[in-house]
Amino acid sequence: MQSDGPLRVLGIAGSPRYGGNTELLLREALKGAADRGAEVDTLFLCDLDIAPCRHCDGCLKTGKCVVDDDMQMVHRRLRDLDRLILASPVFFMGVTAQTKAMIDRCQALWAMKYRLKLPVPSTPGRKRRGLFLSVGGLPYEKERLFAPSRATVRAFFATLDIKYSGELFFANIDKKAAITEHPTALSDAFAAGQELTSEGT
Repeated sequence: MQSDGPLRVLGIAGSPRYGGNTELLLREALKGAADRGAEVDTLFLCDLDIAPCRHCDGCLKTGKCVVDDDMQMVHRRLRDLDRLILASPVFFMGVTAQTKAMIDRCQALWAMKYRLKLPVPSTPGRKRRGLFLSVGGLPYEKERLFAPSRATVRAFFATLDIKYSGELFFANIDKKAAITEHPTALSDAFAAGQELTSEGT
């Protein structure tokens, strides 16, 4: 089952700086989704007040986090979306601190799903799909450089009932806006955004 109206696509920019390589990829992916008629929006994690998870277990009985900050809004957005595009560069072989804090605070949604047996999507039964975009500065093989981040994001998507439907990884990209010098990166991101809006599984 799919929600009425255009697909709601949320982009999450996980970099601590504006205009970086992952943000440029995210912009193009969202343009691709919008090109197919989707309703797109972006959250910049560096703009939000998101405290680390306390592991206080306060969410286990209610499915709601006891910490009152911007993550309450993020939870609502994550529950309402049809498609998610998460963009984070690699820092020390993993996602950024901003991205990891957001993911860790989704322990409340984990509790909702696995402890309370409640649906995470606000409209249960609809197909939800996700795309992960990442850039790393080291000249490593992609599997080595991006595997830790991929594992984290896959677990995050699974908790949200979002199918991990695609990824774009670019290694040896370090300087700000260096991704614009890659021959296909931006067009690849645009195409990935288009593909994400398809009805395929």
